[in-house]
Amino acid sequence: MPPAAPGLAEATWVWARIAALSFGGPAGQIAVMHRILVEEKRWIGEARFLQALNFCMLLPGPEAQQLATYIGWLLHGVRGGLIAGCLFVLPGMLAIMGLSVLYALHADLNWVAGLFFGLKAAVLAVVVQAVVRIGSRALRNGVMRAVAALAFVAIFAASVPFPLIVLGAGALGYLASRAGSTAFAGGGHGGSGAGLAEADSYLGTLGPLGSDALRGARRAGGVALCLWLVPVAALWAAGPSVYADIAVFFSKMAVVTFGGAYAVLAYVAQEAVTVRHWLAPGEMLDGLGLAETTPGPLIMVTQFVGFMGGFRAGGLWAGVLAGLLTTWVTFAPCFAWIFLGAPWMERLRHHRGLAAALAAVTAAVVGVIANLALWFALHFLFTGTQLVWGIELPMPGTLNPAAAALSLMALGMVFGLRWGVMRVLALSALAGMVLRLTGLS
Repeated sequence: MPPAAPGLAEATWVWARIAALSFGGPAGQIAVMHRILVEEKRWIGEARFLQALNFCMLLPGPEAQQLATYIGWLLHGVRGGLIAGCLFVLPGMLAIMGLSVLYALHADLNWVAGLFFGLKAAVLAVVVQAVVRIGSRALRNGVMRAVAALAFVAIFAASVPFPLIVLGAGALGYLASRAGSTAFAGGGHGGSGAGLAEADSYLGTLGPLGSDALRGARRAGGVALCLWLVPVAALWAAGPSVYADIAVFFSKMAVVTFGGAYAVLAYVAQEAVTVRHWLAPGEMLDGLGLAETTPGPLIMVTQFVGFMGGFRAGGLWAGVLAGLLTTWVTFAPCFAWIFLGAPWMERLRHHRGLAAALAAVTAAVVGVIANLALWFALHFLFTGTQLVWGIELPMPGTLNPAAAALSLMALGMVFGLRWGVMRVLALSALAGMVLRLTGLS
């Protein structure tokens, strides 16, 4: 028998609980939402949850936060979407800001440097785990594995822009479906869809959303667009500054980065480290370590990137303002995409071509995340890299033995012992501090 209609107060408490438990990157956050919303509360069925997730995978930005916003909207309209999306961000935003200040002021302390050295090894293992997890669910046949491999080669060896990879994969999936192929049939992120039937969930008892709900979502999306673009335009018009650069760059990121947090980080690392020089490759890994150890979306690492850019340009308070600005222009568009796109998605939920396009995008994202794992490994395990025919490779003789040993330990904890993310992060950080304080790293 389907559950009773949840009240807004009950849903608010549930979203706060999800936010507090949302550690370990998008894979862990989606698992928490699935356990609570599908299995425990039975508010949404398995097939609809996966359909919503695949839609969010196609959008720019963090799919876990957008999934929470989408389901919050389905449950309680625009208010529900705002509550779910904001609560998902708030704990991580506060935690990352505090840790960013600590990092900027005390990174030269030996124990702090050792802590972040250990976290880098854990982050590398967690990203590799993400490749394996998402790949095992998404790459169901040889065609989808080929799409992932082509995406990896395109971004690693040919430097093809990530948005083109995603759009190309989506077009391939759609055209394949129209041609009668079943290679991308059935969705792409969570398996077959077996589990809680739609009819046994609360949302399954409701009919199609009314026109008022759809119009309200579109109005909210328009307001979100204004709240995002007006401050960016004002900063740009005021003239060159680190704030204008951050607002424009992360607004561009909000438009052109697809496929979730790990895919976004590949683009941010490339631009913020190698092009704009807001921070060094090692500092990018440190920021990701901070984001992995705090609740909320992994994309909150962008707040650390913006903070460091502002800190280097104008000191501590400039860093704080730059970090908050980064968070604003990162997440305001997410609400716009959901509120503008969700009504369209609700009308096309059973469109086979769209489902195939989403599945192909998920396959391509696996290849992109594999590229991110390799990028992290190059910059953590080796002290020097070089370009060979335009491809970044390690310089001979630059392997860091301490980094290699810590990485093997972290991979053993993740894949051999199957420990959770927080335990791996904590033990890796402790090992890094020991190595640094004893002079072994």
